[in-house]
Amino acid sequence: MYLQKRYRILRSNPAIRSMVAETTLTPSDFILPIFIDEGENLVYEIPSMPGYYRRSLDETIKDVKECWNMGIKSVLIFIKAPDELKDNTGKESWNPNGLMQRSIKAIKDAIPEMIVMTDVALDPYSSYGHDGIVENGEIVNDPTVEALVKMSLSHAQAGADFVAPSDMMDGRIGAIRKAFEQNNFTKTGIMAYSAKYASCFYGPFRDALDSAPGFGDKKTYQMNYANRIEAVKEALMDEQEGADIVMVKPAMAYLDIIREVKNSVRIPVSAYHVSGEYALIKAAAKMGWINEEKAVLESLTSIKRSGADLIATYFAKDAVRLLS
Repeated sequence: MYLQKRYRILRSNPAIRSMVAETTLTPSDFILPIFIDEGENLVYEIPSMPGYYRRSLDETIKDVKECWNMGIKSVLIFIKAPDELKDNTGKESWNPNGLMQRSIKAIKDAIPEMIVMTDVALDPYSSYGHDGIVENGEIVNDPTVEALVKMSLSHAQAGADFVAPSDMMDGRIGAIRKAFEQNNFTKTGIMAYSAKYASCFYGPFRDALDSAPGFGDKKTYQMNYANRIEAVKEALMDEQEGADIVMVKPAMAYLDIIREVKNSVRIPVSAYHVSGEYALIKAAAKMGWINEEKAVLESLTSIKRSGADLIATYFAKDAVRLLS
């Protein structure tokens, strides 16, 4: 039998497959989300995210040092605010002595080279559990943007390398960039959650921070998962308003969106491999239905193959160990 092309030649052994691989994962691809709580010596496993933890700040520093030594270059900070500090203004979010601000300073003092990214949204601080200020049952846009600007400035003052607005309010990227310029925070970057969908895959995250909405849902500001073109419009707008990186969230069910955004913008694209996607793999592996290690690497490779330059993932440490 004569064949002009035999493509299996390039699949014939591991060395050749590695040589011609089109997509390669490295530790510097990953952003590690971390959950921080008040207290000392606290390491609390999140029940819906087996193997993942919310830690007090002292324990967080130990963990971040380990991550840096493994080759992970960036962390994305989320904090759990005490209930007594929550209200409808979110004012605790810009408290210079708040847990987020103290965490930024502590991590930068301990590991100055670590890229510290911070979540910017009101839901951890909201008595309603929403990403914005509530008036007459509505999440109002412009007053929320004013609060987000105050929050972002406080993070920049504390030493954050990037703020990561995850709220999906209109105009917040431009407002934050303007505030940074006016206050001489010209080296602080913005990673915009540009295409953040109203997804069922966020459940375990909300368990981790006790931040589920107290009424209704988030569909008036997070995107409809039926929409594709809207994601491109949102990403292009954020790029124009001054974002340094745009994000698609979630990742695995939105690989087509990641590719659409990557083809449209001229800045790096990140993707968030979210808590529900983590929990699915963990649950299936626990039942013996899939091989967890193979599923982790295949999933992360698919996200990068789709166009993500950076991947925020709870599997970051596991992936680095597997890659090494």
